[in-house]
Order: sequence, then C-alpha cells, then structure tokens
Amino acid sequence: MSSIPSTRKAIGIRETGDFEALELLTLPLKVGADEIVVKTEYMGVNFIDTYFRKGLYPVKELPSAIGVEISGTIVALPTDPAVLEDPEYKLRSFTVGARVGVCDGRTVGLHSDYASVSWSIVHVLPPNVSTRIGAAALTQGLTALSFTEEAYNVKKGDTILVHTVAGGLGLLFTQIIKARGATVIGTTSTKEKAELAKAHGADHVILYKEEDTVQRVLELTNGVGVDAVFDGVGKDTFDSNFIMLKRKGTLVSVGNASGAVPPFAPIRLVEKNITLLRPTTSNYTYTPQERFHYCTELFGMIADGALKIQIHSDYPFSAEGAIQAQKDLTGGKTIGKLILKV
Repeated sequence: MSSIPSTRKAIGIRETGDFEALELLTLPLKVGADEIVVKTEYMGVNFIDTYFRKGLYPVKELPSAIGVEISGTIVALPTDPAVLEDPEYKLRSFTVGARVGVCDGRTVGLHSDYASVSWSIVHVLPPNVSTRIGAAALTQGLTALSFTEEAYNVKKGDTILVHTVAGGLGLLFTQIIKARGATVIGTTSTKEKAELAKAHGADHVILYKEEDTVQRVLELTNGVGVDAVFDGVGKDTFDSNFIMLKRKGTLVSVGNASGAVPPFAPIRLVEKNITLLRPTTSNYTYTPQERFHYCTELFGMIADGALKIQIHSDYPFSAEGAIQAQKDLTGGKTIGKLILKV
C-alpha cells in the first residue's frame, strides 16, 4: 500500500455552475478494505458529468470530483477477508497489474489519477481490448445493451427510432439493434454524421435540421409508427415521440441533452397505450451478477469485432481539457465518444 498516494488529482467542482466551474482539484484518496485501487489511464466523458456539474443531479458534498467512467491498471486489491472469499469476487480473477474498466452511475468522482472503488464495478478487459477502448465503451455500452434487453426488448422485425444516432451512445444502439434483427431509423444534424450512422448499420437517417422528423418517420413506417423510441435528447423531442410511436409502443427516455422533460399528465399515455420508461443503467447492473453479465457480453462483442467503438477525440487531463470536452459534447459537435487521457 506504500506506493498508493494519500491524495489524488481530480477533475471536479467547488460549486455547481457553468463549464468554468470545472477545476483540477487535489482531494484525499480514501481506500476502503473492500475496494480496488486503480491507476487511471483514460476517463470517459458523458452527459451525466454535465448534470452533476450544473447541479441537475446532486453531489453529496463539495468540493467533489465528477466522472463515472475510467480505465487503467489495478495497483491494490481489497484487504477485507470477506471480500476475498466471496465467490463473485473470485470469479473475476483480479490481480495487481490487470487492465480494467470501471464505471457506475451511482459512483461519482472517478475522474482522478487514482480511484478507489468497489470491486463490484471493476471489470478485467480482454487481452485485445485496450484501456482506451475500455474507457470509451463501458458506460454507453452497458446502457445500450441493458436498455435494448430490459427497457425495451428489441426483437427481429421491429422498427426502432434512435435520436442523436451518430453520438457515442447512438452508434452503439444502432449496432446492437441491427444485431437483434430490427430496422433502425435515426436522427442527426449533419450529412457527415448521417453517413457515419449508416456505416454503423442505420437503415434510414433523418437530418432533423432540414427535414420534418415526424413526417419522415410516418412515411417510412407507412403511417403505423415505430415499435420503440430511444431518446437521449429529452425536452425538445419528447412530445413528438408520442406521434411517431405505434399503438402499444414504448418510449425509453434515455437522457436530457436538451434539458429535462417537463412534468406531464400520465393520461397522455392512454391514446395509444404507450409504455414510458426513464431507466438508469445502474439499476439494470445493480448486482455484481448483473454487472458481470453485461460487462462480459459487451467486451465479448468488442473483442469479436461485432461492436465497434467510435472515439471522437482524446482531451488532456486538465481543467481546460475537461471544459473543452464538455463544451464539445453539449454543443453537438462530436461524433462518437470523448475521453480524457491521463
């Protein structure tokens, strides 16, 4: 344990606010007896980071690090005998020096050069999956896999609408939905993004700035509508989803990129018997068994080449790098995943 520092450098906030609230902080590194210590190499940047920075999602105390996704190498294992004898722990074959991915929407504050985390949210990477890909894949990959299985179980013959189809999550949704035998209709902002989405398997891509999304979806489905919508936009697209869904369709509200959805009357679901969900990945990967199932499936697909991870850019591990990454992410300028490199 002597090689583990007592403090960590972290991207975080002293108070909630705009982009400039982000700082490179020095914070204590507290290590629990049931925790694994990871020396970080890459950090995945996600919309949830902006929610904590703005205060849309609360942090327990300030100052606080942000971030829910990293990769790196194990530098220390748990010391709690009960953990070391746990069959689920043993199943994972953790060793010092192993390359791992770490993520959990409930564990905020991972964007630091060292992270002490519960063993249950750590997954050993296959030999042919790099730590760079590991940090880029976990949060969005687990979301796409669990949502297409549990929020709405995508089936062969379905037609699915994916908003912001060329983003990091959208491209994963597209590949997984196609692998399940369904048709993908996507929305995006530019022709460049549309071509990328098609290269990843999207059947139809609507340029929402130039075309009427509702009209095009109804044209493509002969007026019937889609079986399900995966919507990470939120406020700006919420209402139109009800028009584009078929009877007994499912609306999966994935995120709030344009802002939180305003309160609405549940009676709106009656017209078509719509199912509405606002799930979170951490509740589909809540138990060690659930997380191991989805992580194993995800990295197996990546290792086999069945799932390709598109990385937009690497940003430096600094306040300036984190600020620029969040600005680019929320500004709609990105194609694929954004990561910070330590």
